[in-house]
Amino acid sequence: FFTLKPESEIRLSLVGSEMCIRDRHNINMLDIEDFKKKLPKKSRLMGIDPGGKRVGIAISDENKIIATPYTTLIKNKYSDFVKELIEIVNENKIMGIVIGNPINMDGSSSQSSQSARDLAINLSKDVTENIVLWDERLSSQGAFNLSNDLASNTTKKVSKLDQNSAQFILQGVLDYLTK
Repeated sequence: FFTLKPESEIRLSLVGSEMCIRDRHNINMLDIEDFKKKLPKKSRLMGIDPGGKRVGIAISDENKIIATPYTTLIKNKYSDFVKELIEIVNENKIMGIVIGNPINMDGSSSQSSQSARDLAINLSKDVTENIVLWDERLSSQGAFNLSNDLASNTTKKVSKLDQNSAQFILQGVLDYLTK
């Protein structure tokens, strides 16, 4: 339900002093450097691992050092999904959202990548404009392997895979922001 037509056109442009990604619907998407500039020094971020039905959520500490798995939301109706996200954003004083972008291993866009971009566009209208897409290649595998290292049982690993993947995505951004 988060779809743009395949002929959507994405362009880079300068808006003021910021580099923005603009789609044909004139929606701005921040690149990681502009996302970083918009964050207060002490602020929490939310990581999202977008899935067709299940959406993993992770949040960071206010120093933006550690990402923690938070929950997995079930996406039935978009309006209910947004309401749940807004509650989490408000309860945790979230100042920015990182959405995992599942691009192909060769770097090309996939259908899931288009869905992630559409989700980012919709959330930038409905929740906050401070949203960035982050390459999530191998995040599910990384999260599963990490839970292997923690010796969790397989049923528990699978049930927490989405929020652990969101943690993996968000931690990648946190590590980038603090380098």
